[in-house]
Amino acid sequence: MLYRYCCKLNKKLKSFTLSRKRIVHYSSFDQRKRSNAAVLIGAYAVIYLKKTPEEAYRALVSGSNAAYLPFRDASFGKCTFNLSVLDCLLGIRKALQHGFFNFETFDVDEYEHYERVENGDLNWIVPGKLLAFSGPHAKSKMENGYPLHAPESYFPYFRSRGVVAVVRLNKKIYEAARFTNGGFRHWDLFFLDGSTPGDNITRRFLALCDATPGALAVHCKAGLGRTGTLIGCYLMKHYRFSAAEAIAWIRICRPGSVIGPQQHFLQEKQAWLWLLGNHHRLQGSKAAEDEDHVRDLASGVKFLALNDVEQLSFAEHCLRQGDASERSPPTQGDKLRALKGRRLFRPAAASSSALRVEQHGGTPTRPIRLRVGAEGGTAPSPLKSFKSPASSARIAHSSSSSTSGLSCFSLTASTSRRSHVP
Repeated sequence: MLYRYCCKLNKKLKSFTLSRKRIVHYSSFDQRKRSNAAVLIGAYAVIYLKKTPEEAYRALVSGSNAAYLPFRDASFGKCTFNLSVLDCLLGIRKALQHGFFNFETFDVDEYEHYERVENGDLNWIVPGKLLAFSGPHAKSKMENGYPLHAPESYFPYFRSRGVVAVVRLNKKIYEAARFTNGGFRHWDLFFLDGSTPGDNITRRFLALCDATPGALAVHCKAGLGRTGTLIGCYLMKHYRFSAAEAIAWIRICRPGSVIGPQQHFLQEKQAWLWLLGNHHRLQGSKAAEDEDHVRDLASGVKFLALNDVEQLSFAEHCLRQGDASERSPPTQGDKLRALKGRRLFRPAAASSSALRVEQHGGTPTRPIRLRVGAEGGTAPSPLKSFKSPASSARIAHSSSSSTSGLSCFSLTASTSRRSHVP
């Protein structure tokens, strides 16, 4: 969505003389739609106009603009964590600074292809390092309207993109040997659907990331809650994202990620993860693993050494715990996956915002409506491989653009409750 918005705006900026015309950005007065529009124009100002998030946000709240509703998570209960428009802009700026998206190499067609549930339901969060995807199944099939894929369906894409290992966070649904026989390392770090990881699981995940010289594909049941939470820990440790910035960026890449108490968990662990990152950067990876440096930070949990015997015993313990804990009725992961399947199978829907070109002293032209979405499919298909390199988000390549400021932007701009940006 953000990529297509930026492309549309750039195209309009290059098509006329700014001294004679201006672009007006507007949306519905519906409070649920205003914040999305604010994030779009604010992100454009940060990415293209080189504004700081604070500068872009001040323009959005100046004058008589009403306050924006905060973004909420994709859970089904009452929201207890508010993500602001400014948080989203800060997350985008942080990702831009670390090179998580590149306007010259991003392939939007590839991104939208693999994001679709019938084509794998996967998204890069940290390009070349962490890929989030929906959990594979024992065999490819349709379940409650959602296409499920066998592990082998992912092999060609993983190999072409440098994925060397898979981390499973949900209970056993397929045999890990399916991946190991295909040449991929496989680890199990189970914790309950909708819950937060213990310090031992968090530290083990971070250690696996640090010890793996390649990309890791991480999944739980839907690849949203548990997956987004641990990837958020990596962003906070290695790139010093705040909890809110990490949540915003992950949801821009993969809408619906990080759910319920997982948001508060990241906020509570922010200082600890930043300190681990400081030790890692200053003294190397061993500093973060040294009990002398982290004893006070990890609540006394002893670091779990990375050897095959301990990995196996720990995985067996987690899976036994998972089999006893995850019940047969639909879990939150099942519900979220079903919602995502229905959303992505629908025809394209109109966006909440629009651009209108005005000529000074003249009559406004017809609004240019932006659309977002993908045409639906009805059956699972093998994952196709594109030639162009993958990137990490909806934000991406645009042809050479004007970096001039907008003559004006008037924003009445949302929040979508679920599976929307961020």
